[in-house]
Amino acid sequence: MNNMVNQQWTLAARPQGMVKVEDFNLVETEIPEVGEGQVLVRLTHIAYEPAMRGWIREGESYVKPVQIGEVMRAAGAGEVIESRHDSLKSGDTVSGMFGWQQYAVVDVEGALLPVQKLPTGVTPEMALSVLGITGLTAYYGMLRVGKPQEGETVVVSGAAGATGSIAGQIAKIKGCRVIGIAGGAEKCRWLVEEARFDGAIDYKSEKVGKRMKELCPDGINVFYDNVGGEILEAALNNHVVGARIVLCGGISGYNTEAEVPPGPKNYMNLITTPATMQGFLLGQLGADMGKAAGELGQWVAQGKINFAVDVQEGFENVPKTFLRLFHGQNLGKQLCKVG
Repeated sequence: MNNMVNQQWTLAARPQGMVKVEDFNLVETEIPEVGEGQVLVRLTHIAYEPAMRGWIREGESYVKPVQIGEVMRAAGAGEVIESRHDSLKSGDTVSGMFGWQQYAVVDVEGALLPVQKLPTGVTPEMALSVLGITGLTAYYGMLRVGKPQEGETVVVSGAAGATGSIAGQIAKIKGCRVIGIAGGAEKCRWLVEEARFDGAIDYKSEKVGKRMKELCPDGINVFYDNVGGEILEAALNNHVVGARIVLCGGISGYNTEAEVPPGPKNYMNLITTPATMQGFLLGQLGADMGKAAGELGQWVAQGKINFAVDVQEGFENVPKTFLRLFHGQNLGKQLCKVG
């Protein structure tokens, strides 16, 4: 593979406020030799998570931040072109943490996200959404932290996103009444008609707190939060004793120019109406990750979970596609088809 050109998008600057295309550079490099235990992958799809905004912020977090000049970190899928690992061969379709580039030479084992061969019948879109990081995050956050019980009322913010949409459907499978919060009539329609939520709140045209009280007259037992800010505050004004507030993300504050996003002003409600509020990391699922993926796959096959993907196209549009997450343009999992 010597002398083959690889295009990459690297981090040019740490974003100030809202992330922009100019925070990334398009560069060309030669593809390195494939070492022992490595594979060369030609990418077909790149996946996006809101958490990637945190990966390019200065300072330590649960993962080391992407450095200036480094290839932007991202999960993806593609075809194995060359393999020096016994478990994979040329032509296999795989997923892994490949970054914003056309070709990736990566270690099969010991990576941040192990390189995995896609089983027969599993498409890249499925592997990067409902059966990937987002589906597993929804599974862990809802079942291990939210612990929904049959007959309870569950509310999900960012409900038309990749994680929220799956989290809400898992609560439905467990016999709960589920309300989703999303932006726009089309997303709310999808939640009710396709994802089978019991109701939806359009935060762009409705008063969230008022609609919560109308749709959840007996209060909220589980609130699965992907947004933070005023929507989290609305939930803290409507939860019941013993409620579980699941902190999955806070996309409303990811692009703030303040050093730290504002916290909920009414967090003392957790005392006056005793409840728990807990965050989590997917890595806590540990050895149960395979079991979780298998159960998610079974629910999809049974028609109990519907998932949506928003697929943009073109390697030149990779950074622009990232911005869609923060302008609420995506329905379901945001992907970019690059090959």
